Amino acid sequence: MNSTIKILPENIASKIAAGEVVQRPESVLKELLENSIDAGANNIEVVIKRAGKSLIQVCDDGNGMTEDDLKLCILKHATSKIIAFEDLEVIKTLGFRGEALSSIAAVSQLEIKSETKDDEIGTAIKNDESGGFKIEKGSFPKGTCVTIKNLFFNVPARRKFLKTDTTELKHIINSFNRMALSHPLIGFKFFNGVDLVYDYASRNLKERVKQVFSENIIDALVPVNEKTDYINIHGYVGKPSLLKKSRGDQYLFLNSRFVLNKNINHAVFTAYENILEKGDYPFFILFLEIDPERIDVNIHPSKLEAKFD
Repeated sequence: MNSTIKILPENIASKIAAGEVVQRPESVLKELLENSIDAGANNIEVVIKRAGKSLIQVCDDGNGMTEDDLKLCILKHATSKIIAFEDLEVIKTLGFRGEALSSIAAVSQLEIKSETKDDEIGTAIKNDESGGFKIEKGSFPKGTCVTIKNLFFNVPARRKFLKTDTTELKHIINSFNRMALSHPLIGFKFFNGVDLVYDYASRNLKERVKQVFSENIIDALVPVNEKTDYINIHGYVGKPSLLKKSRGDQYLFLNSRFVLNKNINHAVFTAYENILEKGDYPFFILFLEIDPERIDVNIHPSKLEAKFD
């Protein structure tokens, strides 16, 4: 009797695997921003068209990649962040799995242009219709520019389940602003089509908070700065005037990575227990610095969750 179990062709397996990493345009932007930050960028520029469905472009002035690295970066499990499994225990970069670019390439038209400060000429790589990649040489700005076109063009079912442009753009902007908040020393620009929507110059945290929210918000915030042998906490918590009846203004960063953690949120909410009415949500921007050996961020594809020892 012939076996009914078959090994999937590589192109189909890649598209399925991409669904773990690439869920919507926002998840693409998040991965690309993490790469730029890990590359030591001082300035990052984002261009979005049709809420990321037709174009997502992220350009930075970071370290750039050589031709050899560029050829490797689009392969599965290719990363410069870790070598051994034990490296996960002390991970300090935002990215580390080596899955993002290969997953994105499987469901979009991808082009990467990069040039290191030592290169006299840069390298561009793009995927083609056959599933392969083309290499070209040229003179490019120092750093890396990743262009993603027609996301999910070859996975109609995934594209069909994307929300309206308004909803998808909201997710993108939220992700962009979280990255900008967590890295105030980096300059960020955001274009929706040709329109410059956000222009955040390099600043300290206080100034970045004013850039993202408003000049007056600082008057409604209380600074937090606590240190223990286990954890350092700094940031801001909102006064009662910033209470809302909906979630969304709770920003928790663990070693500069935005995370979701019910236990920490509960601890903050408890501090407000004599102020909060039912359905109230406080505003806070908190940075937790913990020894990487005491946390695990490798528990979900989105890297939005963390375990503490």
